[in-house]
Formats: sequence, structure tokens, C-alpha cells
Amino acid sequence: MTDPWESLANAIVLQAVKDYREARKKHRKRPKNEDAKLMIADCEAFFRSDWFRDLTELDGEMLLRKLQEEEI
Repeated sequence: MTDPWESLANAIVLQAVKDYREARKKHRKRPKNEDAKLMIADCEAFFRSDWFRDLTELDGEMLLRKLQEEEI
């Protein structure tokens, strides 16, 4: 059985990935969209944060690079 705290941590990281992808898609369609720019910046800060490192053993910089390489 999965630890509920681990499930919560995974859900937080997955939501950040979803939010980042969605914001990049919006920004690509409308580069002046300030909400999209702010979400991108917030997600990038999260992936580089101590909190991210506390939630997961993933390398936040590597994850960010992979997300930036994706075709949106």
C-alpha cells in the first residue's frame, strides 16, 4: 500500500507539471499573457526549490529541461 504522504507529494509534483505545460501552451498562443508568464515563473521556481527536493527525489532541473524540450 502506498504511503498517503507520498501520494500527496506525487500529486503536488504532477499538478505542477500539468500547470507548467498548460501555461507554456497559453504563452505560446499569446506571448503577452501575463498570467501564463507568472505561472511559468512560479512552476520553474518550484522545480528548483528546497520544497520540491523535500517532496521527491527527482532532479528538478532535469525535469524542467525535459518539460522545456516537449512540443506543446
